Amino acid sequence: MAAFLREHSWPIAFSVALHGLLAAGLAAAALISIHHAPPSVQPIPVDAIVIDSQVFHAAQRTLKDRADQEAARLRAAAEAKAAAEAAAAQAASDAQAAVEQRKEDEAKAAQAEVERARQAETMRASEAQKALAKRAEAAKFIEDTKRAQDARRAADAKRAEDAKRVDDAKRAADAKLAEDAKHATDLKAKAQREAELRRQLAEEEHASAVEASPARAQYIARLASRIQNAWIKPPSARSGLDCVVNITQVAGGEVTSAKVSQCNGDAAARQSIENAVYRASPLPAPPDPALFERNLVIHFHPED
Repeated sequence: MAAFLREHSWPIAFSVALHGLLAAGLAAAALISIHHAPPSVQPIPVDAIVIDSQVFHAAQRTLKDRADQEAARLRAAAEAKAAAEAAAAQAASDAQAAVEQRKEDEAKAAQAEVERARQAETMRASEAQKALAKRAEAAKFIEDTKRAQDARRAADAKRAEDAKRVDDAKRAADAKLAEDAKHATDLKAKAQREAELRRQLAEEEHASAVEASPARAQYIARLASRIQNAWIKPPSARSGLDCVVNITQVAGGEVTSAKVSQCNGDAAARQSIENAVYRASPLPAPPDPALFERNLVIHFHPED
């Protein structure tokens, strides 16, 4: 308010002085009209302007109204300025409060951030401690596993060495047994060969003796007689038939093959002789096994 008065001091002083002059003039006019009677002498002509009271009062009212309006305008301006200053003060106070609130919020946020950072750091430290513990546990597990593996490898190596010694001993024993068995087999084979040789020599000697004896001639004659008895003389066979028959037999006298190789007869005679050999099968056994021959050569010469 003081600042407003200082700023509008001249208009206010002018308005007050104007109202004072009007009031003084009215008071002076009233006093003159009461204490002084009009003179009896002829009035002296005065060069003046006569003012009508109504006009004067109207002018007075106009000046008063203007003064009142100016005062009202000044009051309104002062009130507006005061309101503006109050609003500005309130805005400044609100801004200050907002700044304080923002500072408080920022301080709280910073404190919360610090707390979060502290918690995160604590968590990281805890995680790092756990990681260290896990690494230590893993290292201990690896070390224990390595020791167990080393012990297992040592045990495996010892077992392998023991097994190798046992295997070597077994191989040596097997080799010795194999050598002994081979030696025994060789001795047995040698004995068998010697026995077979002696048997063959004995058979050969026996066969030679039998061959030289009349028994073989009797056996061959018996075979020829058996074939001749089974022969059916064909009509084309002529007197003096003389043929050689090659016969193959198996043990027991069963004939497996009969073929006339030399003959003075025709084809019918040849075929009849071969058929006779098959009919005579099985051939009689020799009186001595040494006389058995797989391949026989029979001289076929039937009597007329």
